[in-house]
Parts: sequence; C-alpha cells; structure tokens
Amino acid sequence: MSSVSLWNGSPELVRTVTEAETMSMTICIPVVLTIYIFTFLIGLPSNLLAFYTFLVKVRQKPAPIDILLLNLTVSDIFLLIFLPFKMMEAVSQRKWTLPTFLCPLTNFFFYSSIYISSLFLMAVSIERYLGVAFPIKYKLRRRPAYATAASVVFWVMGCAHCSIIYVVQYLDESQNGTASSNHVSHCYDNFTTSQLQVLLPVRLEFFLVLFCLPFTVTIFCYVNFVRILMTLPNIPTGRKQRAVGLAMATLFNFIVCFAPYNVSHVVGFVRNKSPDWRVYALLLSTLNATLDPAIFYFSSTAVQRAFTKCLTSLWHKLSTCMARCHLPCLTRCVEGGREVEAASGDETEGSTT
Repeated sequence: MSSVSLWNGSPELVRTVTEAETMSMTICIPVVLTIYIFTFLIGLPSNLLAFYTFLVKVRQKPAPIDILLLNLTVSDIFLLIFLPFKMMEAVSQRKWTLPTFLCPLTNFFFYSSIYISSLFLMAVSIERYLGVAFPIKYKLRRRPAYATAASVVFWVMGCAHCSIIYVVQYLDESQNGTASSNHVSHCYDNFTTSQLQVLLPVRLEFFLVLFCLPFTVTIFCYVNFVRILMTLPNIPTGRKQRAVGLAMATLFNFIVCFAPYNVSHVVGFVRNKSPDWRVYALLLSTLNATLDPAIFYFSSTAVQRAFTKCLTSLWHKLSTCMARCHLPCLTRCVEGGREVEAASGDETEGSTT
C-alpha cells in the first residue's frame, strides 16, 4: 500500500512538506522518471504480446496455467496503463496536478496490480509443483474452472485490501469536514495521526498475507519442482533449464521487486511513520511489470515462439532499414572515391607534362 493523505490547505502542513521533503524529491525525480519510462517502454509491448498469445490459447483450448498467466498479464497491463499518471506526478515533484478523483483511482489500480501479481505468481508455482509431484492425480483432476475460480478469488483479495486507499481518503475528508479542495496536494502522503492508526496495521496485514504467504508457498513449490525434475532421467535438458529459469525469475521477482516495499510496511508499523526510502522501494515494485514477461517466456512455449517471431521480425525490419539507409551513402562514397581518383590522375598527368 502507498501512503494516503490529501492536503487540507493548512499553511503549517505546506511548510512541513516544502522544507522537509523538497530535497529528497529533487534527488529522486530523475531516478523515478528513468525507471518509470524504462518499465513502460519494455513492459507494455511485451505484456501486450503475451496477453494476445494467452488469449488465443485460452479461446482455443483453455489450460489452467494459461488462465493464470493471462490474469497475471492483465494485472501488469493495469499497472502500465496508470503508470503515465505516476510519471506526471514525478515531473511535478510528486505534486498531484491532475483531477482529484484520479489520485485514489490511479493508486488503487497501481497497488492492486502489485499484490495481485504476487498471488498469481504463487498460483503458477503451485500449478507447476503439482504437475511434477503428482502428475497422474493432478492431470485427472485438473480443470480450467478451478483456475478461473482461483483467479476471481485473487482479484477480490487484492482489490478488497487496496480499497483502504478510499477508506483513508474518506477518513481524511470527514475529519476536515469537506472534500479535498482544488489546491494542488501531494497524493497519498503526509498522514495524520488518525490515518496512521488505521493504515499502519493494514499495511502489516499486507506484509503477512499478500507477501509472506505467497513468497513462502512459492519458495516451497519451486524448490521441490526443480528438485524433482532434476532427478527424473527422461526429462529433456531444455525443459530442466526452463524450469530453473522459471524458478529463478520468479524468486528474483519476489526478492527484488516485492520484498523491499513490503519490508517498508513493517518498518513503518514499528516506527509509526513511513520510512523515507519507501519511494525507492516502490520503484522496485514497478519493475515487476518488466520481469513478468521472463516468467511468461519460461512458462509457455507459445510465448517463446511469439517472442522469437516478434524479435526476428523486428531484426529483419531493422536490417532492411539500415541497408536502405546505407545504400545511398555507399553509392555516394564510391562516386566520391572515383572523382578523387580521376582528379588525382589529372593532376599527375599535368605534372608529368
């Protein structure tokens, strides 16, 4: 969860924000923009390609793993859709200059996507583990309806928890007596004491339920998944390598993208305030949208073919474009070389005469 509070227009609060946070805002703006732009440019096309691939597979012959990965892709796309609003916030030095209703809406989808992704990554690890640990029983009982039901539960869990954004905003508005004014404010920042009393325990629940539980289950499933595959003699080497790559990409995602931000929940609960480095931890969570395509690649041969075909097509078009651009240059260089040779020949003949 992100910090939630809207400026109530008091001069004391304005002075606190400008004096205590201006320096940190100035330092982090280039970093924030760089990571946001990188995430958007890399994550959006790769997730859209994966979304199309999984959508075609689900419509043709739905499989549980494809349903789970399709939902994971959708959650990443939601984050990427609202990422430009976070970019504008960073450009404005973390001041919210957009319409007021976009502030809770943007953060609701932004943070819901992060926690829904962790739940679907856990579900993918469970599906992979059951497929190798109990291959016969799982194959007989595997149903797309189970994956669909789990997807609905995960979306409800993530959205219900992140609805605290609207709860805390309503608490702030009820305390001030009116809704937030038209003044520019810092969106989801600078909490009052009553807001922290509500928000900090909820953040601690986020850490326990939406991070620790999925992370523990994922570690157990992938460690045993890789261990079992490595002991099977008839498994091709390529499949074993993909299994290791899938496990490493997922665990790296949890450790690098999700862990720092969720640890900030615990630190904030202990210190009774949000830590200053929370904004940087949030940036790492955003990178999840660029790492998930690697998980798609290791999880699905269809995605591998789609990515390979797309990259091959782009490389072919780039090579063709470069060849067309270099051909006139080479022609001019050759003609220029001939002119130089002719001129030097004339000079030589003149000197001899």
